[in-house]
Amino acid sequence: MPGEVLARKENMKKKKSPTKLIVVTGGPGAGKTAVLEMARKAFCEQIAVLPEAASIVFGGGFWRKQTPAAKMAAQRAIYHVQRELERMVIEEGKVDLALCDRGTLDGLAYWPGTESAFFKGIETTREKELRHYCAVIHLRTPTEEIGYNHANPLRIESPAEAAAIDKKIFHCWRGHPNRFIVDGALNFLDKAHRALELIRAEIEREKLLPMHRAL
Repeated sequence: MPGEVLARKENMKKKKSPTKLIVVTGGPGAGKTAVLEMARKAFCEQIAVLPEAASIVFGGGFWRKQTPAAKMAAQRAIYHVQRELERMVIEEGKVDLALCDRGTLDGLAYWPGTESAFFKGIETTREKELRHYCAVIHLRTPTEEIGYNHANPLRIESPAEAAAIDKKIFHCWRGHPNRFIVDGALNFLDKAHRALELIRAEIEREKLLPMHRAL
């Protein structure tokens, strides 16, 4: 029936696109929390900002032991918490875009075994995880001279250890077609502004935010 066909076409046009996910990642002390809070204020109701799964896991009392078995258990737990946070915001469908405080591939940087064992342990593949996110913004960990600190009580890494983790995270996200790198800066606001500009550009590229505030 012509009327029914037109109605179906109209419904398809009105159907909301799935929530897209952007990873904001980087080593310890890179400024992810501050940048995400600034993004929340800059873009308001157009986005959601997901909390860091590792902070939920460790802040909730998950044992932070240094044995290989404990590290693997922690990363599996973090992966599944991260996935459920992402699934929740996608299935709720209230926002067009969500910023993730780290992504699922970050766990590979903390995994004590082989890369293949990591993917086997969480029953996924690198390709699947890369496809899950529309963009990756990597904030590089600063050196001690330009701002690395231990203000976060859950941060246990020395500047050298933090830099090594940052390097591993950089490697974890290799191959993503839409990855951006934001280097450290003497003035953190310069770094934060660069990150916010990248987020805004991604929102506009996806045609999710026709108008935006000045940053």
